[in-house]
Amino acid sequence: MTATPIPRTLAMTVYGDLDVSVIDEMPAGRKPIVTVHRQESMRPAIMEFLKNEIAKGRQIYYVFPLIEDSEKLDLNSLMSGYDMVSTYLPPPQFKYSIVHGKLKAAEKDAAMNLFKNHQTDILIATTVIEVGVNVPNASVMVIENAERFGLAQLHQLRGRVGRGNEQSYCVLITKPGLGENGYKRISTMVNTNDGFEIAKVDLELRGPGELDGTKQSGVLELKLADIRYDESTLIASRVEAQQWLENDELLMKPESVPIKSELAKIPNRTVWSKIS
Repeated sequence: MTATPIPRTLAMTVYGDLDVSVIDEMPAGRKPIVTVHRQESMRPAIMEFLKNEIAKGRQIYYVFPLIEDSEKLDLNSLMSGYDMVSTYLPPPQFKYSIVHGKLKAAEKDAAMNLFKNHQTDILIATTVIEVGVNVPNASVMVIENAERFGLAQLHQLRGRVGRGNEQSYCVLITKPGLGENGYKRISTMVNTNDGFEIAKVDLELRGPGELDGTKQSGVLELKLADIRYDESTLIASRVEAQQWLENDELLMKPESVPIKSELAKIPNRTVWSKIS
């Protein structure tokens, strides 16, 4: 079971031996998260929006892709980002917690507890908060350099808000000049909260990985089918294969000889027990 819609998981529901349970309803009282895309030039308006949410008694997640500035990557970091955000929302009027991967566990817990107990208004963080964080009063998730995150990660981060009964928002901030894949990821997040739809786009962009190996992404080079568009045919083929094995598990019957011959041609490189 996975809460994150990764391509591999979706692919395994088609060609793997998996049963699928679908939960497609929100818990009672929850509202769909409103997701918007904004460029860096719109930051003053974003900050004014955050100020208004805090005035309503809400809290804010503010996520950066890096802890510190990098000479190799033109990305906003948490350290410089805190300085930037605090110029718009200055302390002590606005109270901050900071969480990232270099902090000791006790330090992270202390910062998170301040935020959970509403002793701070804004949590400046890296992606360490993408799982296991539940603060129903937090209503806004801001993600800087959102174009650098994968769809599964964006979906997981967005899931930190929308946990209470109030309207929640996700603001995806990017640099201008998005590439084709970056634009596809951002527009998908803006247009849907449906994890299944997000998984399908992620599958299209990243591929499902190896059918007979452990690679988690990349093009699946089937010769006669495309896993994205031929799902019904592939599932029918899987059912046929399962029925065949029920009737001839060891492929000993004469009609199984061609299948056994083809299987013998597969290079002995696959560790079958490690496949998904």
